[in-house]
Amino acid sequence: MAVPTTTLSHRRISSYSLVASTAALLLVFHHHVPSTTAQPLPWQLCNDTSGNFTDKSAYQANINQLATALTNNASSSPSLFAAGAAGSAPDVAYALALCRGDTNASSCARCVAASFKTAQQLCAFKRGATLYDDPCILRYADWDFLTNTTDNRGLYIAWSYDNVSAAVAPAFDAASARLVNATSDYAATDPVRRFGTGEEPFDDAKYPKIYSLAQCTPDMTVADCRACLGGVYRRFAPTYFGGKHGGRVFGVRCSLRFETYHFFSGNPLLQIPGPPGAPPPAAPAVNMTPPATGQGGGGHKNRTRLVLAIALPLAAATAILALAVACLYYRSRRRTTAQRDSSGKPCSPSPDDIDKSIDSLLFDLPALRAATNNFAESNKLGEGGFGAVYKGILSEGQQVAVKRLSLGSTQGLTELKTELVLVARLQHKNLVRLIGVCLEEDEKLLVYEYMPNRSLDTILFDSQKSKELDWWKRLEIVSGVARGLQYLHEESQLKIVHRDLKPSNVLLDSAYTPKISDFGLAKLFHMDQSQGMGALELRNNPRAAGPIPDEPPSSSRPDGEACQHRATMRSGQPCRQAADVVCKRYAQQRHHLTTGPVKANILHSGDGRPFAPLLRCV
Repeated sequence: MAVPTTTLSHRRISSYSLVASTAALLLVFHHHVPSTTAQPLPWQLCNDTSGNFTDKSAYQANINQLATALTNNASSSPSLFAAGAAGSAPDVAYALALCRGDTNASSCARCVAASFKTAQQLCAFKRGATLYDDPCILRYADWDFLTNTTDNRGLYIAWSYDNVSAAVAPAFDAASARLVNATSDYAATDPVRRFGTGEEPFDDAKYPKIYSLAQCTPDMTVADCRACLGGVYRRFAPTYFGGKHGGRVFGVRCSLRFETYHFFSGNPLLQIPGPPGAPPPAAPAVNMTPPATGQGGGGHKNRTRLVLAIALPLAAATAILALAVACLYYRSRRRTTAQRDSSGKPCSPSPDDIDKSIDSLLFDLPALRAATNNFAESNKLGEGGFGAVYKGILSEGQQVAVKRLSLGSTQGLTELKTELVLVARLQHKNLVRLIGVCLEEDEKLLVYEYMPNRSLDTILFDSQKSKELDWWKRLEIVSGVARGLQYLHEESQLKIVHRDLKPSNVLLDSAYTPKISDFGLAKLFHMDQSQGMGALELRNNPRAAGPIPDEPPSSSRPDGEACQHRATMRSGQPCRQAADVVCKRYAQQRHHLTTGPVKANILHSGDGRPFAPLLRCV
């Protein structure tokens, strides 16, 4: 989400660089930048203690070698992180690159590549430099800083010029600290990216919500990540963040940020309840002194004033509460109505309505045309229900698969939009990775990582190629598909019903690692609907409506097309469904497998490994 211009124009930036010396660590303070000329990102820290290198030297060649390697490695890694060294003494170069956890592979690659160039421009010929940008962080040096994952030297700190009102400042500081701490804990326990985003309601009137982000390098331990994030917040928050609308700390090893606006991509990964409600306003002061003797009806008048002083505020509060409930109900009804089309079904989002984070995925149409040789027939990998899939090679040499929507297919357009929203939010090694999207002119294109071994059905149902899949490889594929399904059903932030799981939608990489594809026919369930859902429905006819009853094994079709067994996968039992995907003509003989030809085939595989795990899953 774009940062509001008013916030950009009201930011004071100061930075701290902890530079190593022979005796101690030196704290270097940079002057405040005036708010009218606030320094924009990226922010650089140049190491002046390691000396310089010369143009076209061995050290510069090593930096350029790392630029290529880390750009590719960080963008292709599930953690969006890479580190390494290049060259030999005395010109060894060390570097680290980390992309923000809510970005995607293509924007990560662009940021890391650009950061290497920018760092060498802003810190010309310096042997050490650190560059902080919103999508990524980069550091390189001529000494091995990679081995110490707790070394977070070189901090940049920024805070908002805007203050919350003095009346709510203490409560706001407490709420933001609570949110930052919770988000930091979420990030520290994230096993892949060490990344977290959070949201907390605060004051509906002026500051409806507080948002936060925290991240560590994925090579840090849980304890070290917690200590790093907690340390920088405790150190700087009391001095610089008190009563401020927002603040951030950039560090090579850990970074954090909080704001009163939604500044990260996608939905928050963590939502915590707001602070306890403020006490109701005190009733107006009432004179409780008894009337003096001889005043006649004075006591009655005072009692009347007392009743009115109590009753009127209560009546006003009740009326305001009723009005607020009515307004919320009306807005909810209006939003629900607006989200439905004339047929009464929820509308598919238009490209403009797709999640704001999708902007970072955008590819240029000319680039994809060049990559696929203008969608040449020789580059065609296959044909799906919504259009063709082409192999492409991007300008930097990366191989991709490009899904091209059939121009006249409105049904395909709906499927594409659904797939776009879902896949962009899902990250798992057994799910196909979305690299980018193109929505230019009349083209609707999805760009995926390329799978050299194509789809499972091209091997499974070919008498010669199927020999490549021994029983143990099949078991690994079953396990991988099961892990992907379990992630969709239980572990992701969304509840997903795939509804089109079949061998042609299971892709295989060069190591036969399975990756589930085609989420265009998936149904999305929010987390708060998980109670009572109970099942993840899988079937081969995605356009039929209504529940899918359990069917006996004999209903599975033996014709070798995608196993048609329509069953319900209960939570924690994904292996049965994954096995259905890998099955072939023996599917209808499931109850005879332990004594039939499949067991004999496994027993005579000749590798000496126990076959019990195979039979349990088959």
